[in-house]
Amino acid sequence: MHRILADLNSMKSDSPLLSREAKDHLKVIRPKAGERIELFDGEGSSRVFSYSNDGLVPLEPIKAHPKPPELTLFACVTKGQRWDWTIQKATELGVTRIIPVISKRTIVRIAEDESASKVSRWQKIASEAARQSATKWIPEIANPVTFEKSLDLVRSTECFVGALLQSPPQPIMKALARRKGDRPPAVFVGPEGDFTPEEIESLISSATPVSLGSSILRAETAAIYALIVIKAYLDAESFDCTDD
Repeated sequence: MHRILADLNSMKSDSPLLSREAKDHLKVIRPKAGERIELFDGEGSSRVFSYSNDGLVPLEPIKAHPKPPELTLFACVTKGQRWDWTIQKATELGVTRIIPVISKRTIVRIAEDESASKVSRWQKIASEAARQSATKWIPEIANPVTFEKSLDLVRSTECFVGALLQSPPQPIMKALARRKGDRPPAVFVGPEGDFTPEEIESLISSATPVSLGSSILRAETAAIYALIVIKAYLDAESFDCTDD
């Protein structure tokens, strides 16, 4: 079934008015008469229509899908397509918030007047990833923040950070099993050149250092590795295996 991003008001109408971008997407996919088209707003609402030459015909009422468990990715911005890939895969995995971070060793630097256009582009990447993966929720992508400012946000979560320490930390799966409290989980991934010793010291005062396996991972690989483990753990934790 084809999926198209649309606002909620359009979905409520039995003759939805699509944005120019949505119309262009319809032209690209060239649906046949009778094919099912799902409109979704990226905020948990969706509705299925049937395509006709005269427009979209509703087949189902609007559905409200529950928001996935909160999961935040703090990630130092990497270069070019590596960052785009991180956003795409994080969206597919159900991350609810992405905080781009500029640390001391982050190669990418974003001027203040470029921030809005960058976030808009990243949001489009996330929207496309959600459309392709049938995700009903598109993650919030915050404006880039400095490492120092990110620490306040870290303290509102139960954050795990892949850290290279002299005494190797516990594997992330074990750290998850020892979680206490009800703060939402998060993961913090450093830049290509890793955190500075001062940043690590500041970070592990508010976050839990963990091991992300025996290999040294690239920044974007470390982000996805950690997210997959956390998501798998959360899914297993919420799975009800009791008999009816």
